[in-house]
Amino acid sequence: MVKQFRLLVNSLLPAFFMAVLAAGVFAQEKTPKPTPARPQSTPNTKGIQKPTTAEQVVETSIFIYSGGRGALDQVRKTTSERGQSKMTAADGSVEKVNYQRFVIRGETLSKERVRLDQELPTARFSLVFSDEKTVGIFNNTVFTPRQDAAKVFENQIFHGLDAFVRYKSNESKLELAPQEKVYGVEYYVVDVTDKQDRKTRFYVSAKTYRVMMLTYDQDGTRYRRKFYDYNYAQGVLVPFRTVLWANEKQIEETEIGTITYGQKVDDDLFKAS
Repeated sequence: MVKQFRLLVNSLLPAFFMAVLAAGVFAQEKTPKPTPARPQSTPNTKGIQKPTTAEQVVETSIFIYSGGRGALDQVRKTTSERGQSKMTAADGSVEKVNYQRFVIRGETLSKERVRLDQELPTARFSLVFSDEKTVGIFNNTVFTPRQDAAKVFENQIFHGLDAFVRYKSNESKLELAPQEKVYGVEYYVVDVTDKQDRKTRFYVSAKTYRVMMLTYDQDGTRYRRKFYDYNYAQGVLVPFRTVLWANEKQIEETEIGTITYGQKVDDDLFKAS
């Protein structure tokens, strides 16, 4: 019965989509978005002493992102996000996908609960990370996704901005690499390595203390993600557009339509049974 179900799922999901998952693609097409209300007091870099350690760089950046660690933890207990995606396959073909993402914050990223719903032209497909494992949901039936598909999904969690701003709760190791100048812009370069030895390099603007780019290596592929269109949502600085490259080939473009923090997210969304 399980074998028949998996055969049915594979026949319904287009070959292109499975290839996209293998390539590591989850992306967003540009959509109109409301301008989030800015906080009454926007953190800025005026009067900030130049940092000399990796921890000082990260803590200064956290202040810019939310006004401090306490504010970030208080606001982001849950996340509800909607947007569109533009996924590029190895043959250059592109498909647009609407998505929703729901998050219930955990003590660490490993304890996070994340659900990503994607609406394709032929199917609605979900991936859920909960209890430190990833499962797929199709037509309300739970199954084990392909390993490469699960890896793509988990990379968004463990090689994203949260790996940077939540380094302390994750007990990650920080290292400050030499500063770099890219197209005339000075960057602090911080390597964040978590307890599972997942390493992500973050490029932090020496002027604004915003993370403008990150890189990581996996299975012989160098991934590079850039962050654009920063704006405040409920007092939290959010990049509303991101672009991901794999070995210098663009494979993903992401734009958030709406994002809200602190609203109730139903626990049933993350149940794997």
